Amino acid sequence: MRTVFALFFLATPAAAWEFSASPICTLTDSSAKGEITVTYDAAIPEYTITVTLPEGRWQTGPVFGMTFANDRPISIQTDRQTISPDGRSVTVKDRGFSNVLDGLEFNTRAYAMLGDTTVGFDLSGIGPAMTAFRACPAAGLS
Repeated sequence: MRTVFALFFLATPAAAWEFSASPICTLTDSSAKGEITVTYDAAIPEYTITVTLPEGRWQTGPVFGMTFANDRPISIQTDRQTISPDGRSVTVKDRGFSNVLDGLEFNTRAYAMLGDTTVGFDLSGIGPAMTAFRACPAAGLS
């Protein structure tokens, strides 16, 4: 019986989404396809989203986009992205991120696109980490 339980728990995927409040509010997920990191720095105040490839480089392109798929589909685009010196990460900064946060929270898949490169992320299990992330700035001010 213990073997059956051990196999069940080993076969069950762990929630990959993680939240950290220090040094700034951070929401992350890593998979074999890449890493996505969302931050909020209340001192500035500014949000960022960074998508990092496990290998290869992002192509330069005029527009970075994200598409969120399932219950509340939305697509967003910007031309204010920056690519890291090694080419593996693309980052977007802004003072308002409600569309990004809603897209992540209320859908099951997210796709980041720049040039011919698209990276997909599974959003299942994001709920508790997103709740903590959304509460983080308020908690830091009290």
